[in-house]
Amino acid sequence: AILVTVLTQPTLAFYTTIGRATNVVTSGDVQLKIHEKTASGDQFPIEGVYIMPGDIVSKQVSVENVCGHPFYLRVKLVSGSTNEALSADDCLQLDIDTANWTYVQGFYYYNQILQPGETTPALFTQVEIVGSKVDQTHIGSTLSLTVNAYAVQSENNPADHPWEASGWPAE
Repeated sequence: AILVTVLTQPTLAFYTTIGRATNVVTSGDVQLKIHEKTASGDQFPIEGVYIMPGDIVSKQVSVENVCGHPFYLRVKLVSGSTNEALSADDCLQLDIDTANWTYVQGFYYYNQILQPGETTPALFTQVEIVGSKVDQTHIGSTLSLTVNAYAVQSENNPADHPWEASGWPAE
């Protein structure tokens, strides 16, 4: 029995081993850049522009994919006013590109997957200040239009329409 124990122990050591593996999984990220330009190609002024009722302001808003992954894209436009009696939604009329963008439940969805390095066509190119909604009682008021863009990966995220994609971030 001692002989069997001594002879089989090295054999067992031959057939057993312990190994350890560490697997690291890193998720990718999507990154975008919002472009706001005028018709001449200049950056839209951060401080805004002075307006009069009936003015048409050149403001071309597009989004660029600045990462290495394609993604679905949506944009939310939020308007505001410093005057409670002045509704920015009523005062600002946009020329939305409905051929490339679809409005669904408060968001404009880009109809295509935005590939790395690509820039969307402009969501809109001008803002009209509706003259019938703005009068002398609103002098000194400020209207604002904020552009919020959201993206979610399109890889391994099949959808018939961008708004049906999974994983849209909360606002």
